[in-house]
Amino acid sequence: MADLPEPLERLVARLLRLPGIGRRGAQRIAFHLAGAPAGDVRALAEAIAALPEALAPCTVCGNLAGADLCPVCADTRRDRSVLCVVELAENLAAVERTAAYRGVYHVLGGAISPLRGIGPGDLAIEPLLARLAAGEVREVIVATNPTVEGEATAHYLARLIVPSGIRVTRPATGLPVGGELEFIDQATLARALEGRQGFD
Repeated sequence: MADLPEPLERLVARLLRLPGIGRRGAQRIAFHLAGAPAGDVRALAEAIAALPEALAPCTVCGNLAGADLCPVCADTRRDRSVLCVVELAENLAAVERTAAYRGVYHVLGGAISPLRGIGPGDLAIEPLLARLAAGEVREVIVATNPTVEGEATAHYLARLIVPSGIRVTRPATGLPVGGELEFIDQATLARALEGRQGFD
């Protein structure tokens, strides 16, 4: 294919930095934006530019929020006796899409990964333990990704939490090993949450 005009090529290069977007996808988005009304393109650019100032971690759970509390923590109808621990905000969004869970969350900010230099102190584990110490939570669902790092993080958390007497569970089998929660279909994830199991 012939070289793209410089403004399009610059946009494609930026889009390629986003997760899950390859060269073809980046070019399709770039061509779509090139043909879109200028007002729509400006509105998109403004929405993207506003993100760093508009979003901050929720002061309770660490989810992305446009205020002190994220929508889940601000919802008084949620069951605060059940807490689902996830690695990242996108994992929380994946669980929410199932509409099968009505508890609250805690976002760790990643998973333990010695190869990448990420240890327990780099994650939001201390705030999690402080929430549990308040005594309201009766069950913790450890919904880390079914990867080597996610499993290591889950077992680390279980060792910390089980002695406190709080029930610690994992989503049931059926989640593919090596997969990530945001790419698992809603029905599979919903069934896994409903059939969650305790740690051995």
